[in-house]
Amino acid sequence: MARDAVIVEAVRTPIGKRGGALKDVRPDDLAAHVLQEIVDRTGIDRAAVDDVILGCVTQIDEQGLNIARIATLVAGFPDTVPGTSVNRQCGSGQQAVNFGAQALLAGVHDVVIAGGVESMTRVPMGADAGVLNERLLAKYEIVPQGISADYVAKKYDISRPQMDEFSYHSHMRAIRAIEEGRFKREIVSVPVKDADGNKRTFETDEHPRRSTSLEKLAALPPAFRPDGNITAGNSSGINDGAAAMLLTTSEKAKELGLAPRARIVAMAVAGVDPVVMLEGPIPTSRKVLQKAGLTVDDIDLWEINEAFASVPLATNKTLGLDPAKVNVNGGAIALGHPLGATGARLMTTLLHELERQDLRYGLSTLCIGFGQGIATILERLA
Repeated sequence: MARDAVIVEAVRTPIGKRGGALKDVRPDDLAAHVLQEIVDRTGIDRAAVDDVILGCVTQIDEQGLNIARIATLVAGFPDTVPGTSVNRQCGSGQQAVNFGAQALLAGVHDVVIAGGVESMTRVPMGADAGVLNERLLAKYEIVPQGISADYVAKKYDISRPQMDEFSYHSHMRAIRAIEEGRFKREIVSVPVKDADGNKRTFETDEHPRRSTSLEKLAALPPAFRPDGNITAGNSSGINDGAAAMLLTTSEKAKELGLAPRARIVAMAVAGVDPVVMLEGPIPTSRKVLQKAGLTVDDIDLWEINEAFASVPLATNKTLGLDPAKVNVNGGAIALGHPLGATGARLMTTLLHELERQDLRYGLSTLCIGFGQGIATILERLA
């Protein structure tokens, strides 16, 4: 019997604003919280887990010292269960899942928990910044991602009104999803304290803006260059959150009495121009579709990370996607983008929405700093 890689469970925390509900929660505690939830929901024996793989971008301070191993120990796993941390920048959480799946397919492991975590409140983005290699700078005119997002908009002829409209709908879709309870099954609530020190339960994403409007978005100034079209309103948020998945094989799941919910069909990464930088989802989606033997029309739902509105719009336009199938519950512009967690969050949301709508195939993809992309295709099984 050929080995496969299946998802048994997928959970995430609610996503917090920078300085919001999760500001007092250490990222290793946040990661431990989703690891514990995986155990609670599945009943898996902690000792049966062969490895814990977590994506995290800013691996310094409370996110340093191999946060995956620290979180595994904090969550009460035996000393014998290892953990490793992955950094493929914004694709880290999805890369962690893909690495876990690859280990299963290769026969290296039988059970893996994979996901990601980031507290951009407690460990600010760029806190681990180094000095770029002069040879790199001599070859490429490297710019901040916000400027690259403008480059993407210009290259693919995407206007400011189009980006603002996309961003508005991201918020409206996220708010609708919250109101209809679409996220309830995937979210694990987090105990926190309010401003007065009183205990409360954080259980709803706090980044979506009910009060936003096209007029308000249009009034925002450019955020990265005076003549640019990228604003705070059509960019993703700065956020805190964690997500995790239990991965195994169909054979092992049967042995353990677990029910597989989805199969990881294909995985791909690709490199692109590191200056334009953010168009990685386009070639990577094509690559993963080819690996899977599928076409764009075979994919029922798409999760394209909304690092900036120009990214999913360029992807939609180039691949000819149906907007009604893309980010149906909103994306990072509305929900937020806790860097190391987002890839696993996208896959978690994708799985739950495939189940909710009784659909078969979903594709999750992200752009990545310095010109990369990552994509994964899921097939719902139950």
